[in-house]
Amino acid sequence: MAQHMKLVSPAPEHLASYTAALQRGWSITGGAAAAQEELRAIEDDSSLFLARNDHREARGASITLPDGSSVPRIPGFQRWLWDGEFCGRISFRWQPGTTELPPHCLGHVGYAVVPWKQGLGYATEALRQILPEAVALGMPFVEVTTDPTNFASQKVIERNGGVLFETFTKPIQFGSGPALRYRIYLSQRGT
Repeated sequence: MAQHMKLVSPAPEHLASYTAALQRGWSITGGAAAAQEELRAIEDDSSLFLARNDHREARGASITLPDGSSVPRIPGFQRWLWDGEFCGRISFRWQPGTTELPPHCLGHVGYAVVPWKQGLGYATEALRQILPEAVALGMPFVEVTTDPTNFASQKVIERNGGVLFETFTKPIQFGSGPALRYRIYLSQRGT
């Protein structure tokens, strides 16, 4: 089934399905409260909401972290997982000219699949499909982090060639818990 899933740039023709997922309470972070905030943003100005999904120039408002602190935006963009309806979201972020990320940014790639589409291989396929965009930006590798107990995410990363790079403690803004950082070396993938 994953072969029928593709990544799309957030666009007006996908917005109704994305909105339906939010109305069901789905959110990549922050749960129902974050979903309601996104629904309000869509209602206020759907064009602006869609434009905010692509920040290659790092323009726009600062990012609010889970602890409520604010940090400057870095370049990034989002793609939506699509199989005829919204299935999830994957994001890519980077700093031009380096593979380094600021301490508050745990990895280059983040993803989430809506609960009713989990287990179909969509996260694995989404990660596979976004890697050529990292190659196009000149990245020799990408870093992806996950929790030590998130075995499904570990499999997604490993199926895309990820190798465990380090175990670390998340910054206080993210709860100071343990985490795993994987690297996917792009030159070895032939992407």
